[in-house]
Amino acid sequence: MIEMKVMGIALDTRTGSPIVVLHDIDNRKALPIWIGSAEASAIIRKIENISVSRPMTHDLIIQIVEQLGGKIDRIEINDVEKETYYANIYLVKGDEELVIDARPSDAIAIAIRVDAPIYVTANVLANGSVSCDAAKDEEEAQEFRNFIQSIKPSDFEKLLKHDKESDQ
Repeated sequence: MIEMKVMGIALDTRTGSPIVVLHDIDNRKALPIWIGSAEASAIIRKIENISVSRPMTHDLIIQIVEQLGGKIDRIEINDVEKETYYANIYLVKGDEELVIDARPSDAIAIAIRVDAPIYVTANVLANGSVSCDAAKDEEEAQEFRNFIQSIKPSDFEKLLKHDKESDQ
């Protein structure tokens, strides 16, 4: 699992649909997820610290969980299939952990309200993320290529000899 943060909300220039953009802690990968307008509005309200006079749906969910003695522990975006993302909200009540299936947009809107961590599986990142730091990625790839090119067969002989000695 890779911890991610909400970078912000963007609009798809082709469709006008809102997109929540998550980024990893190192700001190397971004994960765009297309979401509905209501969820985008809920996320923006929290990011911009806009208060409303009555609880909105995500605030209500949090109040219910807390009144029942629970706590939102974390969310996980754990699958993507045909451009549909799947998430779970993890609740803790005493020693019990409850897992609630949720749309990622709702899970994110809830997580940012209670400062719960947002995790994404490596599989989801591999299928949906974009690089935020192409220069750094290319630099690391070049370093790896240079390393591979510098390896000689004799290096493996030394490694095998060392392994045999440590087995004895």
